[in-house]
Amino acid sequence: MSQYVVTFGEIMMRLNPPGNLRFTQARTFEVTYAGGEANVAASLAQFGIPTQFVTRLPNNELADACVAYLRSFGVGTDFIVRGGERLGIYFLENGAAQRGSKVVYDRAGSSIATIEPGMVDWDRVFENARWFHWTGITPAISEGLARVCLEGIQAARAKGITVSCDLNFRKKLWKWGKPASEVMPEMVALCDVAIGNEEDAEKVFGIKAPNVDVERGKVDASAYLYVAEELKKKFPNLQRIAITLRGSISASHNTWSGVLYDGQRLYTGAQYDIIPIVDRVGGGDSFAGGLIYSLIQNPEDLQRALDFAIAASCLKHSIWYDFNCVSVAEVEGLLKSGGSGRVQR
Repeated sequence: MSQYVVTFGEIMMRLNPPGNLRFTQARTFEVTYAGGEANVAASLAQFGIPTQFVTRLPNNELADACVAYLRSFGVGTDFIVRGGERLGIYFLENGAAQRGSKVVYDRAGSSIATIEPGMVDWDRVFENARWFHWTGITPAISEGLARVCLEGIQAARAKGITVSCDLNFRKKLWKWGKPASEVMPEMVALCDVAIGNEEDAEKVFGIKAPNVDVERGKVDASAYLYVAEELKKKFPNLQRIAITLRGSISASHNTWSGVLYDGQRLYTGAQYDIIPIVDRVGGGDSFAGGLIYSLIQNPEDLQRALDFAIAASCLKHSIWYDFNCVSVAEVEGLLKSGGSGRVQR
């Protein structure tokens, strides 16, 4: 088996009203499956990188449908653990113009929320792995899952596997007793690559970019040098620190860019003006997928890695549902064209 990237976390059934209908208007819901780490695996699979997504799912037909969905996108499912009571669900109402999107979770007591250390055979999972990716969503779900995630990180480190994390702070999920600021440091300290959005470092570690106003969509790339430097001081093992920069003009109109720091230099990417947005959910995950792909293919060309990640995630905003269904060639096309959107004949 070729060397693969392992991602670990929860996958849920996504239910959304068609188009931009509100929950109160909905009479039908569209069904797909998604979760931060699964989204990253799907992106990598589209780019030709072998992947294995690790999670825990119940023994029922809904979970079978979820596994089939993953496989249809080329995502490896060899190490999924079965057990527990239910598949988590999240409901999404897609916003438009000045009305923001809304998410309602129904994931309490899901199969992965009740996972315990020892249920995942990490030695087997990492036998042919080259990279391990997790996000801050995972330890937020339950104490048991936080311990299993740390177990996986430690096992990957012991085997010399590159470990990346997306800080991905979700305030609604940290309810099991300890805050992110207490749980995350031990885990991030063992990582080689950290990814976050404009606010993650502030919300998890209290590291705030100076002179920015995220709520008003005012983000300055140069201000995030301070954030990256502070993260590097706090976590010396980090070799690469990436931050996505979203300027939110409305739910349908965002600017999108990012920065990448290697401990010495801050690389700044192009800024895309995205209008209209089709579906922004999974945008950060598609950035992570693009970055991991680039760092595997050409680890020393950091400007190229950043540019590819931003372009890949820019394209995601034009695609319905969480998975980024784009190829390397399409990302390359955006990098060359600058985003003209011309018909490809």
